[in-house]
Amino acid sequence: MYRPINLLLLTIPLIFFACGSDYAYQKEYTIPEEGWTYQDTLDFTFDIEDTTSIYNLYLKIEHDKDYAFQNLYTKVHTKFPGGERIAETLSLELADKAGGWQGNCSKKSYQLSIPIQKNAFFNATGAYKITLEQFMRTDPVKGLHKIGFMLEKTAQTR
Repeated sequence: MYRPINLLLLTIPLIFFACGSDYAYQKEYTIPEEGWTYQDTLDFTFDIEDTTSIYNLYLKIEHDKDYAFQNLYTKVHTKFPGGERIAETLSLELADKAGGWQGNCSKKSYQLSIPIQKNAFFNATGAYKITLEQFMRTDPVKGLHKIGFMLEKTAQTR
């Protein structure tokens, strides 16, 4: 009589995990209450072994409801396995054009995943390093709780 319930309890978590994204890498930083300063860079280092796979890259942001801006300017530095480096400035849109916060809301904060590159591929195997620095006019930027990076491996290949 208890077997179907036990089997059901074991099956439900498997369903949730099976439907989840296949993240090849993910890491998250907690931002100090004092804010994210220009000096506080966030490093994400991951290895690529398969150059035929297609990936999606996301930044995950958690901020409080009183965050003072609609966006977050960041400078993204990428270091490739061969030593080449590139830098790009990104405006991460946290609110819509009407000023409403995007993402999922809890009592005190909002969380959202922002795609920064879809259908990306890597030309070389080895270690890649993504470094984020805040690039706002304000130092420090307050109201941020967490910032993370996620590398999602898709089912596609090139």
